[in-house]
Amino acid sequence: MSNLLIAASEGENPLVPPIPELVIGLIAFAIVFGFLAKKLLPNINKVLEERREAIEGGIEKAEAAQTEAQSVLEQYKAQLAEARHEAARLRQEAQEQGAALIAEMRAEGQRQREEIVAAGHAQIEADRKAAASALRQDVGQLATELAGKLVGESLEDHARQSRVIDRFLDELEEKAEAGR
Repeated sequence: MSNLLIAASEGENPLVPPIPELVIGLIAFAIVFGFLAKKLLPNINKVLEERREAIEGGIEKAEAAQTEAQSVLEQYKAQLAEARHEAARLRQEAQEQGAALIAEMRAEGQRQREEIVAAGHAQIEADRKAAASALRQDVGQLATELAGKLVGESLEDHARQSRVIDRFLDELEEKAEAGR
């Protein structure tokens, strides 16, 4: 405190430095500032520029990678949609082939059934004709025997016997058809 009182008594302000010290300080500051601006500032700017370029390059690379990833994702989605479409087409085609195969099998079954029915009808007709022929012979023979017993004579002449039997059976068939 005594120094402060001494300085106040002399009339000088203790906060303001003397002029020669101020000039020497300003010259030293200018030299240090010039040295730093000449040597250190370009290196700092260079490092900052490299860092900015690295960051921008990283951002560009990230954007490029994101764009590429998006493109690949779109390709995969397109391939997936195409695969689903192909699967649906194959499924539809398989259903159509199955329906065609079922229709073909039904048609083949119908054809075979009709063949079997036609063969059955033909067999029945053949059996009916054979039975009618056998019946005609049996009835003719029985009628001839019966007539022979009634008349008392033998009616063994085959030609006459056949004509009589045929005429008799034809008359019976005509009556049966007329009755229908």
